[in-house]
Amino acid sequence: MTYPNPGTEVTTPSRADRVKAAGGVMIAWVALLWLLEVVDTATGGALDTYGLSPRSFGELRDVIPMAFLHHGFEHLASNTVPLLVLGFLAALGGIRRFAAVVLTIMVVGGLGVWLTAADHSNTVGASGVVFGLLGYLLVRGFVNRSAVDLVVGLVVLAVYGSVLWGVLPTDPSISWQGHLFGLVGGVLAAFLYRTKRPVRAGAAVPLIP
Repeated sequence: MTYPNPGTEVTTPSRADRVKAAGGVMIAWVALLWLLEVVDTATGGALDTYGLSPRSFGELRDVIPMAFLHHGFEHLASNTVPLLVLGFLAALGGIRRFAAVVLTIMVVGGLGVWLTAADHSNTVGASGVVFGLLGYLLVRGFVNRSAVDLVVGLVVLAVYGSVLWGVLPTDPSISWQGHLFGLVGGVLAAFLYRTKRPVRAGAAVPLIP
């Protein structure tokens, strides 16, 4: 039977610490996106080369960078508030888990775009991450069997649920592929990084031979 080391102290971040960490991460992330757009505009779109074009193996290196770039300030502004809100809510669950969730969304969303986007297109934007975070928050409560997360998911659905129509190919100028596969990546991340439930008192404890 295993026992904790008496000389080891385990600390859990307080709610205030989680709020500060989540807020700090999201403010820094959004600030980076705006800085990159300033640089891109000042250089005449020099960063657009890091957008993702489909079905070219050399473009696979842009699966992650594409999520940090935008086609103009209007495009970036439309993603800023939902990214801040949804990212903050997701990051409250822990920064390391949040980083893993976002990376999963970016990879799944980016690969989906790479496989299915229209020929000769160049896809950039954080909207795939926004849809991924939306999907993650919507199903996280069910996966974790958490009443708090369920309530958060319902509130998110009430506020942002209408954007789910963005997964449909209704506008050729909008990457519905990024939205759809970002959403898929978020749902997948909810299952991959589910919260481990603590062992209840009196439950069987595995023996080490």
